[in-house]
Amino acid sequence: MTQGAPEASPIPGRMAIAGIGETGYLRGSDQSVLQMVLAASMAAITDAGLTPADVDGILPPPGFVAWDEIAAHLGVRNVRYTSTPQMGGASPTAALLTAAMAISAGVAHTILVPIGWNGYSALRPRPDARPSKRRFTAAFFETVRNFYAPYGLRSAPWWYALYLQRYVELYGVPPEAAGAVALACRAHAQLNGKALMRGRPLTMDDYLASPYITEPLRKLDCCVETDCAAAVVVTSTERARDLPHVPVVYLGGAEGHASPADELTNRPDMLRLGLYEAAPRAFAMAGVTAADADFLQIYDCFTHVVLLQLEALGLAGPGGAADFVKGGTIELGGRYPVNTHGGLMSQGHCWGMNHVVEAARQLRHEAGPAQVADCSVGLVTGYGDLGDGSVAILARGDA
Repeated sequence: MTQGAPEASPIPGRMAIAGIGETGYLRGSDQSVLQMVLAASMAAITDAGLTPADVDGILPPPGFVAWDEIAAHLGVRNVRYTSTPQMGGASPTAALLTAAMAISAGVAHTILVPIGWNGYSALRPRPDARPSKRRFTAAFFETVRNFYAPYGLRSAPWWYALYLQRYVELYGVPPEAAGAVALACRAHAQLNGKALMRGRPLTMDDYLASPYITEPLRKLDCCVETDCAAAVVVTSTERARDLPHVPVVYLGGAEGHASPADELTNRPDMLRLGLYEAAPRAFAMAGVTAADADFLQIYDCFTHVVLLQLEALGLAGPGGAADFVKGGTIELGGRYPVNTHGGLMSQGHCWGMNHVVEAARQLRHEAGPAQVADCSVGLVTGYGDLGDGSVAILARGDA
């Protein structure tokens, strides 16, 4: 059977973010994960001018709070659709594509996409830490336990260093390139009242003086640990136009996966991220290119991962991100401001849902001193499990 040309996607422009919400980003919260998720979810629902009774879909990313817990405590009575993307830190952005498909197909009409975790207080051995429901059962973590941990590779910096060090050596990436990412995020955090690292400016000398965790990762290459939650409410663009805020329209998105999916060291090219596969499909769906974006919210678990994603998006060639980030390009006032809220590096680690919230805030022109002037198109990436990638392209919907 001969396969014809693919039909045009029914997704672009059909869904919009109508409400956003987030908690503070704290090192130690007196709330449980469920309490934080409920707070962020209710804030997003209220921001959209809706009530829990209007919600008929819930898409919680994996691991911490189940959809039925959220529905029961919020009073959501008529759940028509649930789903949970399994892509680690790429899950929140990937969930937007799932939501867009559901809304375009009429499966659900108003969908809550929340996430939260106690990433500071519960994942460290402290007597006052609340237990975490997170259980690393994915195939990769079985590999870690059986094959990596016996050699001392027991935590994310060590796993990531397996390929980030290759990236640095292969292309001669200078530390100042990663430092530029850390400095931009820290500078932007100073403009965000909810950022954990507010009031702690950073210089390149500070960055270069920070100790190595494992080469090439210094302490200031690593994202901050936080207790937090964030959420968005999405609905049809047509309906969103009748709600309080300018709709933030979902133009397109995609997810991509490194191969093989569960094993880093056996991949033919460890630097071939899933975003290389996802980005072209997302741009084709949205009818734009990376050059059309007014800002970039790039998943920043580690600074070097930002550099790799800039290349995967086509903004620089292999190894070329080091030059791309020079001269303030990724800072507010530059051509491609990155992580205008401070990102995982300096606002807090909310699995990238805070990147989605910030993108919506920017496109609503409600970002205060961090506002990118007259922005109309923004790009968000997600990154997880040492290679999974997701991307969402969003636009201001006041046309």
